[in-house]
Amino acid sequence: MKYDTIIIGGGLSGLTAGIRLAEKGKKVAIVSLGQSALHFSSGSFGLLGQLGDKEVSSPLEAMKELDGNHPYRRIGLEQVAALAKDVKPMFAAAGMSLKGDETVNSLRLTPFGICKPSWLTFSDFITFDKNETSKTKKCIIVNFKGYLDFYPDFIADGLTRMGIESVPATVSVDVVERLRKSSSEMRAASIARLLRGDVIDALAAEINRVADDADADTVLMPAVVGFDSEKPLAQLRGKVLKPLYCVATTPMSVCGTRAQLLLRRRFEQLGGTYLLGDNVVSGKFASDGHLKSVMTANLGDDEMEADTFILATGGLFSRGIVADPHKVYEPVFGLDVKAPEDREQWYERDFFARQPYMSFGVSVDAAFHPLRSGKPVANLYAIGSVLGGYDALKEGSGAGVALLTALYVANMIK
Repeated sequence: MKYDTIIIGGGLSGLTAGIRLAEKGKKVAIVSLGQSALHFSSGSFGLLGQLGDKEVSSPLEAMKELDGNHPYRRIGLEQVAALAKDVKPMFAAAGMSLKGDETVNSLRLTPFGICKPSWLTFSDFITFDKNETSKTKKCIIVNFKGYLDFYPDFIADGLTRMGIESVPATVSVDVVERLRKSSSEMRAASIARLLRGDVIDALAAEINRVADDADADTVLMPAVVGFDSEKPLAQLRGKVLKPLYCVATTPMSVCGTRAQLLLRRRFEQLGGTYLLGDNVVSGKFASDGHLKSVMTANLGDDEMEADTFILATGGLFSRGIVADPHKVYEPVFGLDVKAPEDREQWYERDFFARQPYMSFGVSVDAAFHPLRSGKPVANLYAIGSVLGGYDALKEGSGAGVALLTALYVANMIK
């Protein structure tokens, strides 16, 4: 099997690179083991939300203070600004609408009622402008009876800190009530699969009833509508008489699952091949150091060949980087990883401190070619959280790095 490009990893970064390459007419295959970090999405994508102890309002401006090894600085700040403008059109082509701007962060409301800086957010989620007084004065926080992955009290506390009055309410529709017979079924994805068609009409009537009783100007509800399309949520918002917005639930994430499904669908519509439930276990290298082919767990001895390869396997969370008691390593190709040999330097004993291991990743050259025994693999690229040099958790930059390194590398491949 011969392709122009093989991408190892089918999460946000791998799919973004695959879509861009497929748009260019390339023959592309993505090998994906399964769930990615995208399935745990909060409904927002961060570009840069925190720098040290300082919350970032203008991410592009704040990037000037980043270390030169940071992926954004490797791309170049002018390129970062240009690539950031490509993201909303790419998602729109896949059937998803985003709001936000790369020049100024908005504030997204987390499931725990805390507002955090955000670059792009799904249009049906509530966000706030940091420099403006909220137009929302009183909202009703709607939840389904027995649904435990949504926390109205935490959200109400967060709204109170912003001077917004809130009232909790419980709604009920028959199909969701049936899920309550098994607590394991009362989850966001299970609910979302049922909320479509005539059920939307019944839910809208319930929401209108409680919103009218509360005399609220805005309705908030858990993000449990629209499993594989935005259409059910658009239908619901069209039937609810007050402005309705979603708040993220704790995982699994309906909006993240929807994004994964729609991006994969877009990739396949463009002619891409998506191998789900398989993983690359090794590769064959030529005498000049180029990667010739890869082998997967499912295909056995059948090699997958390509002109170029992209590593998008993720970081420690996704096991794209692995740590054992003695070393930190990249498990597929044995690439060089930038991490101290002394285990005591991997972490801080203060649990809430910035943890060094969060910035571990494969070593790359200026063109994002990973190093193997100190030498760059000229036809292999690394993107997303498999890269080192940044702390996605502390910076709020994980999605931004995933998206922009993917677009940057895909643009470089001719």
